[in-house]
Amino acid sequence: MTETMILIPGRSSKQGTSLNKGKLKEEYIDVTSILEMNMDDMTRLKLKDGDEVRISNEIGSAVVRCKGRKPDDLPSGVLFIAYGPPSSELMDGDTAGSGMPLSKHMQVKIEKVAA
Repeated sequence: MTETMILIPGRSSKQGTSLNKGKLKEEYIDVTSILEMNMDDMTRLKLKDGDEVRISNEIGSAVVRCKGRKPDDLPSGVLFIAYGPPSSELMDGDTAGSGMPLSKHMQVKIEKVAA
């Protein structure tokens, strides 16, 4: 089952501290490869914590692991991922003159990766 949702990449405290240890370290790769999503959305899509999902848009795609968040913490239809290699695969090179790729409010398709 594929569904379209809104992805919001951003900074997280774990991403920031693991970045200080190095982008090639396992901790950084792990933190930036977790997609947080509303637990009700996960139930509807038959996903559980740790399942691999593919997120994709017209720019690219990435396979990450999902992690549930309470509906009070993350609204239905909204996804969060810490900045890193997977989120960069979905960002256009256009920076609108800011020097930072446009990365907020990206529409992505999400689907479970077959085991």
